[in-house]
Amino acid sequence: MAEHVDDELWDEFHRVVNMTSRELREWLMTHSAGEDSEIEPDHAGTPTGREVLDILGKRRADLTAADARTMRKVVQRVHEQRRDDLEPTAGQTAWRHRLMRIGHDPLRPVDTRR
Repeated sequence: MAEHVDDELWDEFHRVVNMTSRELREWLMTHSAGEDSEIEPDHAGTPTGREVLDILGKRRADLTAADARTMRKVVQRVHEQRRDDLEPTAGQTAWRHRLMRIGHDPLRPVDTRR
């Protein structure tokens, strides 16, 4: 097991990141695309969004201290911008898109069984 990621962080990260890696990858690519430019898939999205995507593709045992820092940052950011219960909530489009860049869609239910 990765010594940097305890059970609580692992579970909460996967609870707040409610988009699949495929959905997040597609969102980052779509959001980064411009009318006159095409972004390479590995460079699409924000640095944190790319880090989340990388974490979603790893086994827990392969996570690094940097991954753990990103996971804590994402959990904190989602909780700062959402209620603790994370019930589906509509909001301004820009707010939703900011959260989606880190793998959290506020209009999607969160799995509370984790």
